[in-house]
Amino acid sequence: MKTIRIGAGAGYSGDRIEPAVELAERGQLDYLIFECLAERTIALAQQAKLKDPTQGYDPLLMERMRAVLRPCRENGVRILTNMGAANPLAAAETIRAIAHELGLPDIKVAAITGDDVLALVTGGDYLDDTGAPVTQLQDRLLSANAYLGAQPLVDALAQGADVIVTGRVADPALVLAPLIHAFGWAMDDWHKLGQGTLVGHLLECAGQVSGGYFADPGYKDVANLARLGFPIGEVSEDGSVIITKVEGSGGCVTVATCTEQLLYEIHDPAAYLTPDVVADFSKVSMQQAGPDRVAITGATGHPKSGLLKVTLGYLDSHIGEGQISYAGPGALARARLAQAIVAERLDLCGVRTQELRFDLIGVNAIHGAQLSSEHAEPYEVRLRVTGRTASLKEATRIGNEVETLYTCGPSGGGGATKSARTVVAVRATLLDEKLVTATIHFGSAE
Repeated sequence: MKTIRIGAGAGYSGDRIEPAVELAERGQLDYLIFECLAERTIALAQQAKLKDPTQGYDPLLMERMRAVLRPCRENGVRILTNMGAANPLAAAETIRAIAHELGLPDIKVAAITGDDVLALVTGGDYLDDTGAPVTQLQDRLLSANAYLGAQPLVDALAQGADVIVTGRVADPALVLAPLIHAFGWAMDDWHKLGQGTLVGHLLECAGQVSGGYFADPGYKDVANLARLGFPIGEVSEDGSVIITKVEGSGGCVTVATCTEQLLYEIHDPAAYLTPDVVADFSKVSMQQAGPDRVAITGATGHPKSGLLKVTLGYLDSHIGEGQISYAGPGALARARLAQAIVAERLDLCGVRTQELRFDLIGVNAIHGAQLSSEHAEPYEVRLRVTGRTASLKEATRIGNEVETLYTCGPSGGGGATKSARTVVAVRATLLDEKLVTATIHFGSAE
């Protein structure tokens, strides 16, 4: 059977670049994907675009493209990425400019738009996932982006795109599209689309399936994580796949690493909803096929729902934070005194919070006071005070009160920090896929 090789060059926006270069140079790939959009990323990118219409794409787009365009071109590797975020058109122009700088003027770059449905959801009668009308968010709503499926990417590949840059698409679609294009799968072959979606799900988080976010020394040991190699999917025409990585790179590919990634962010393994198919992973079979090689089969699929998930990014609130450390004999007692002082000061000064939290890092910050109470008193403690407020001004006052512990609190406090930030939160709604139209925009680096 025909086989194609797809490498995962990024699993989130800030991911490492060196493993992607390794894939481009040594992976013997047909395709390299960069999956860089989390739930809130487009809303944050939309804020950047509002400030500067030339921005709104992934901040590492330029660095990544400068690193991989030449080796990908030399090795015949096509690139698919959602690094366009809120501005795929600007991202495509940036890629073309970089290709021209690198002396690669014949690279054909496609931008895919259509996921931005803000006008559609604000002009209609839609409910978000809390049951509230979307219109209640009013001017706090920053973005509304529908998860597009694989079809526009398949079309762009058929039209000769060397690089495809999108905004919001379903994460597995970045992998499913090359499979549909390469093997000629029908868009209603639900079983193959289900298996292809499984491949996309396994690869979308890059290093997680090759040992990243897996290691637990003494229980799950992973060699050479500092040189973690990102994964490759060797996919056959029937949708079966072998997950592997570049020989000699760090990390590991085992049935255990693949199983953990299979279960990652899956609500119902028998009904994983995507724009292209309702995938069923409940009968997936994995077998170690050699060192750092896992053979995976058994995913199936059912007809798609016809609905697209839409992520709504909105301005939620503001968070103020302050931290300070205490060390040495009596560190915990001094940190608790500092906490009591700040709590009283915030009340006396009338700081208005919607939510207020005090953590003693190293004592109770992760598992809470009850579970942490049985452990020995630490030699050093860091107090963290965090509050949610309606305004940035009120949020700033929280950190200020922590900072004053330097001279108005217990002895030995040090390393104080403070910050205040605006919180961009997300909700979701559903949209009939017939209302959303994707458009492919082509250009070259010439």
